[in-house]
Amino acid sequence: MKADYLIIGSGIAGLTFALKIAQHYPERKVVIITKSEEAESNTKYAQGGVAIVVDHLHDSFEKHIQDTLNAGDGLCDPNIVEMVIKEGPIRFNELLEWGAQFDKNKDGNYNLGKEGGHSANRILHRKDQTGKEIEETLITQIEKQKNIELLDYHFAIDLITSANRCYGCYALNEKTGQIITLMAGYTILATGGIGQIYGLTTNPEISTGDGIAMAHRAKANTKDLEFIQFHPTAFYNPNGTDTFLISEAVRGFGAYLKNKKGERFLLATDPRGELASRDIVSKAIYNELKTTGESCVYLDCTHLDKEAFINHFPMIFEYCLNHNVNIAFDWIPVIPVQHYVCGGIEVDSYGKTSVDHLYACGECSRTGLHGANRLASNSLLEALVFSDRIYKQITKASVNQLTHSITVPDLNPLEQGALPEDYTTNLELEIQLLMREKVGIVRNNDELKQALQQFKIWKKEFEYKFQQNTISSTLCEIRNMLDVAILITKASIKRTKNCGGFIKN
Repeated sequence: MKADYLIIGSGIAGLTFALKIAQHYPERKVVIITKSEEAESNTKYAQGGVAIVVDHLHDSFEKHIQDTLNAGDGLCDPNIVEMVIKEGPIRFNELLEWGAQFDKNKDGNYNLGKEGGHSANRILHRKDQTGKEIEETLITQIEKQKNIELLDYHFAIDLITSANRCYGCYALNEKTGQIITLMAGYTILATGGIGQIYGLTTNPEISTGDGIAMAHRAKANTKDLEFIQFHPTAFYNPNGTDTFLISEAVRGFGAYLKNKKGERFLLATDPRGELASRDIVSKAIYNELKTTGESCVYLDCTHLDKEAFINHFPMIFEYCLNHNVNIAFDWIPVIPVQHYVCGGIEVDSYGKTSVDHLYACGECSRTGLHGANRLASNSLLEALVFSDRIYKQITKASVNQLTHSITVPDLNPLEQGALPEDYTTNLELEIQLLMREKVGIVRNNDELKQALQQFKIWKKEFEYKFQQNTISSTLCEIRNMLDVAILITKASIKRTKNCGGFIKN
């Protein structure tokens, strides 16, 4: 199968690029592959919103830039930060033109939220389902383009490369078991995050670090993978299997974080209290739980206007109610869980990786915007801006570059049977447990070295099994999880100075 442009992933980053390139070149073929249904992505689960300066009376680009730099703890690229924030309003207007709706107040102005680390109200949102609104808007536009083919339930196995150039990927049709060789002029990785490597995460089940692992195997550079952001407030449900995010916007709305005694313990750590940046809040909760021996802390919303809360956060209110928590009377039990990886595939200011004709966008990329800790709601902003920059960079290329191709062998699936399900399930759980225990919020070198040794043992054993068994999405995911776990652990050992979302004792 051949395409001019191949996009791996169907979140805001991949869909925005696909839409723009398809409209610019209606005669060229654009293929999007996604390993689940077309709308399943990290974007879909983004509750908070998009951080963009629109109220220049009470806000400014300079304030947003400084907030981002402060959150990144000295490791952001200032030029990238300025570029992304100043381009934000233009990209937001494109979303509006495509049909996305964002909440407004009774005066007809945007109802701007405030989240941790922000010095002004600048979060544009659609209730507590902003990501879902954006995802559905983009899918609607994608379906109108005749030159876009979206292949759902197709798992990218490995990139096809030769002489440091990418020519596409091998992909598994998860429904038929067939492996297709997908050749492309340009390949864009937009595969999202790594949350399932930790297990306890706000990310969906598809977030197994696939893009980062594939890029690494293709010899692309990665950077800053030690900076793992833990969201401070996921609903604590010891008997549940899912992890539900209580948006940072709830604290921006006025909720208090308290310990079991009812103390707002964060005020002793940071004068901003609940509105400190995520790394500070997560560490404070971690220390509180370690000191007290309790299982969780609490979000107190009982002093807030119940009707206004329901209007702003209908999904959160309903979820809590279904789990026997009425926010009018009860505190919401919360714990920090893995949320976002601030590093990833290293790219330049136009999203280009160190491999020719391979680009990366969204959470799987490391652009320099986030530094050591991402500022809340800057992720959707980054995806919008960088997908546009990739589009503009690629449209500058000559047509001849698109048609150049090589001959590659097909990747034939083995018919030797599958590994027992209990083996893959147990290995996945062991990876997740080891990441949480030894590569979590607080790390130390001894435990990191122990974890790395174990990951390498599992990797060696698993790689042999991968080569000897029928290729499946489960096998590919575990392979990718091990690769990324090793990358994160190695990066954590190399990092000697604590900053942002990284702390080593």
